[in-house]
Amino acid sequence: MTFVIGAACVDVMDRACVEECPVDCIYTGGRMAYIHPTECVDCGACEPVCPVEAIYLDDDIPAGQQQFVAENERFFTEPLPGRDIALGSPGSAAKLGAVGADTAFVEAYQS
Repeated sequence: MTFVIGAACVDVMDRACVEECPVDCIYTGGRMAYIHPTECVDCGACEPVCPVEAIYLDDDIPAGQQQFVAENERFFTEPLPGRDIALGSPGSAAKLGAVGADTAFVEAYQS
């Protein structure tokens, strides 16, 4: 089980979760943030600081938002638009910096 970021984060990008994460596993795309599924240690520190309550355990994501579980993983495992290779496991969101791209689903997402 891991934490994922859902629909409420799209176009908000508050970054409180990024600052709170003790293992630096929350990466920022162009429209939302993403939690790396294998770098996350499931500590839950990010969840209470999210001002829009967009962070859930993957098994607890609200109905209608299940696609965001796959998108959080896809952000790291498949090449993002405009890139030739997947991000993989960079090991540090701060070191990598803002990615500036999202999965195709999130790019096209309309709330």
